[in-house]
Amino acid sequence: MPASDLVIRGAREHNLRDVDLTLPRNKLIVMTGVSGSGKSSLAFDTVYAEGQRRYVESLSTYARQFLGQMPKP
Repeated sequence: MPASDLVIRGAREHNLRDVDLTLPRNKLIVMTGVSGSGKSSLAFDTVYAEGQRRYVESLSTYARQFLGQMPKP
């Protein structure tokens, strides 16, 4: 597992119940499942929040002071 992978452990948004997964960077990722299985929760709530958190961590301490505190997904 390269350090650049997005690793999610114990995701619990909406219909997700302790989901663990590793997503590679710079690859097309497809999620399938029945209606209501948590695909959108995973894509929009969990993965987006982690990407946003990583972006904020890449900013300087000075720039971060102007942003609101975000909970870790």
